[in-house]
Amino acid sequence: MKLPADLLLLPQWVVPVDIDGTLTDHAVVVRDGQILDLLPADAAQARYDVAQTLALPGQVLIPGLVNLHCHAAMTLLRGFADDQPLMDWLQQHVWPTEKKHVSEAFVRDGTLLAAAEMLLGGITTVNDMYFFPAVAGEAFVQAGMRATLGMIVLEFPSAYATDADDYLAKGLAMRDALGNEPLLNFAFAPHAPYTISDATFGRINTLAEQLGLPIHTHIHETADEVTTSLQQHGVRPLERLARLGLLGPNFIGVHAVHLNEAEIEFLAKHGCHVAHCPTSNLKLASGIAPIAPLAAAGVNFGLGSDGAASNNRLDLFAEMRLAALLAKGVSGNVTALPAAAALKAATLGGARALNLESRIGSITPGKRADLVAVDLTAVSSQPVFDPVSHLIYVAGREAVSHVWVDGKHTVNNRCLTSLDNDDLIARAAYWRTKITA
Repeated sequence: MKLPADLLLLPQWVVPVDIDGTLTDHAVVVRDGQILDLLPADAAQARYDVAQTLALPGQVLIPGLVNLHCHAAMTLLRGFADDQPLMDWLQQHVWPTEKKHVSEAFVRDGTLLAAAEMLLGGITTVNDMYFFPAVAGEAFVQAGMRATLGMIVLEFPSAYATDADDYLAKGLAMRDALGNEPLLNFAFAPHAPYTISDATFGRINTLAEQLGLPIHTHIHETADEVTTSLQQHGVRPLERLARLGLLGPNFIGVHAVHLNEAEIEFLAKHGCHVAHCPTSNLKLASGIAPIAPLAAAGVNFGLGSDGAASNNRLDLFAEMRLAALLAKGVSGNVTALPAAAALKAATLGGARALNLESRIGSITPGKRADLVAVDLTAVSSQPVFDPVSHLIYVAGREAVSHVWVDGKHTVNNRCLTSLDNDDLIARAAYWRTKITA
């Protein structure tokens, strides 16, 4: 008697990520939103009675990509105030514009637009940091996308909160309100050492330990940040956070561009994680993160797009390719970040940093069915000697044909199933007019 299942996927190749190599002529079986089995296609068809079978000739099935750092709602500022130094960009353009325009409506519309872009590009999970995270969470749920919502903290007021205590109170209330949503998880998101006091960092550290949540913050993004910390605190930012007790397996340092050898060893020793955002770092002239030394030291890292205001794409295929090429070029070592390692960073590495490794990040029976089919049949993809190499060096996000999150079809034949393109375009046009008026 055959076993029941909801979905049988028959791609030409499967890249599980948690094991080396590529499987050919294998099937992935899904039931109740979970990966039930991964086995040869003939055996799967003989063993399971499925409600739906989808053949994917010429396509490779991979785990959903994990965007380890994003400011999703800032998609509405895509292309706004480009080509500015980071602090000028923030202080003279972004922060004044946010003060004037950011609201629940802004966050809802911007997050929906971002979710659509990410899903169409194979990103099934995002680690988000922005104002009004409860509204962002509702938008991600509407889109059918998995998200870790950052409980944003700053010392100065915004349209969202008045001071650090207010930010924390609203973040914790958001966690209580949305805690039962299966697609949502939570993290503390203090913006950066230069915007957070020692007292606030101490409180966040205590809460994070009590609740078992990650701490997600910008760190060592620019040389000026390090210099300012030395002037104001007498130590570099990472050492300051270490003295406050924040560095450990729940710590995600975003950017981590300006690190010395001792700091890389310290991150490895304490089991910290890094969110590598190569495109944003280059566009803002922040520098190039030392990914080859970090990887050699055993530091787990994932890939992030940052916000569309500083990238200007939420595109992890682009980040995988750029990360691999930069690691080779800077280190002079062609094996510094091979294709398989870049794919692992964009999937299992991000999942591990978010403490979601047991649920997502690889095509493993028992994990949730966050899956992406990538079409390698285009002329520009021929011939295919190694599908993993093609995923990093050849294919772009336009090759994503199907996406499932928690077993639900969110992109079908390159079309969104839960969001309307015309509606999203109209929302974006409204905000462009409002911001430029």
